[in-house]
Amino acid sequence: MHIAILTFEGYNELDSLIALGVLHRVKKPDWRVSICSPTRSVRSMNGVVIEATSDLEDACRADAVIVGSGMQTREVVEDPAIMARLRQLDPSRQLVAAQCSGALVLAKLGLLQGVPACTDLTTKPWVVAAGIEVLNQPFYASGNLATAGGCLSSHYLAAWIIARLEGLEAAESAVHYVAPVGEKEEYVARAMRNVTPYLDPELVTA
Repeated sequence: MHIAILTFEGYNELDSLIALGVLHRVKKPDWRVSICSPTRSVRSMNGVVIEATSDLEDACRADAVIVGSGMQTREVVEDPAIMARLRQLDPSRQLVAAQCSGALVLAKLGLLQGVPACTDLTTKPWVVAAGIEVLNQPFYASGNLATAGGCLSSHYLAAWIIARLEGLEAAESAVHYVAPVGEKEEYVARAMRNVTPYLDPELVTA
């Protein structure tokens, strides 16, 4: 099982790395979480350089993908070479999620046609200009597509992916692990309250 987090130059550390940390709470031999970038390394909006562990083509073959956010997302969607490499993202065969300005990438790829999205307040005008309805909520999913708005909603995307691939108990366990001491039950309840309305009822009641 491969989950790819698309991470571009100018990336937001909170978006890519919180999701990475939560997703890594699943401890299974076949569970792999990677940072996928168009180049061998990328520098964050605050100067943190990380090396990619897979590439965009690998992301297009992954079981699940999170399109991360950052300061240069508008440059990404205007780069025909990068966008061409992402054309194989396909929610008919993989989970496809976007964090904040990652929704703009999905919009420009044509994956959000008829599907409302969540995004951050800075990106909202660009997503609206792309013809997408933007919701005033932290998380939304439709079928195999999900979006989240606001940096600290990234664990909602991670929880949704874990729930879809490994079950609700695994998602709750992952959120519980990273939640603050003394507030764990509250954090788990909030995360599940946002995520479970978009899960298969059979999965929620199992």
